[in-house]
Amino acid sequence: MTVLLVALGAAVGAPVRYVVDRFIQARHDSLFPWGTLTVNLAGCLVLGALAGSGGLPGWVATLVGIGFCGALTTYSTFGYETVRLVRERAWLIAATNAAVSLAGGLAAAYLGLGLAESLGR
Repeated sequence: MTVLLVALGAAVGAPVRYVVDRFIQARHDSLFPWGTLTVNLAGCLVLGALAGSGGLPGWVATLVGIGFCGALTTYSTFGYETVRLVRERAWLIAATNAAVSLAGGLAAAYLGLGLAESLGR
């Protein structure tokens, strides 16, 4: 059952990632990977909120946390795009991408956690 929940969540998360990434990136004429940053920050927010929810059934954590968020977010694409920027000698953009992704991801997870905890009171 667990594998099916992960697969179901991923079957939704992966297409959402693709559509959001393409939608966001098509609206920016920039080397900066705005689409990847957007889905990664959104995934951190959702996973933080899920973690802060506390009393949810385990199957929800599996479906949404592992399946959906796991397929929505993409560390491999973040890594590839940052290396690509370095190879293109866009060092400032690469460093900005790395810094904003790390700090923004942590902030989004913390925000999601805090929101869920405050709503649960």
